[in-house]
Amino acid sequence: MDRHVEDTRYYRKRAGTTAKNGVTAELEPAVRRVRDLTGREAEPEPGRLESARADLAAMRERAEAAVEAARERIGSYRRTEA
Repeated sequence: MDRHVEDTRYYRKRAGTTAKNGVTAELEPAVRRVRDLTGREAEPEPGRLESARADLAAMRERAEAAVEAARERIGSYRRTEA
């Protein structure tokens, strides 16, 4: 008897999830149209590639600043030596 109750819970949960996914899929075009008409388009979340590119750009800026600072120090050292 206990096994039947567990099976019933499983299939009830699975049916609910499937129904939710079906309703979401059916309503998606209507939701998209409403968002387009109202101008409230959902912003996509940045993916891993965009995040990695942003991190690389920030690291490049820091590296360029460090190189420029090193060049200035070397130039000032050379001027004091000469």
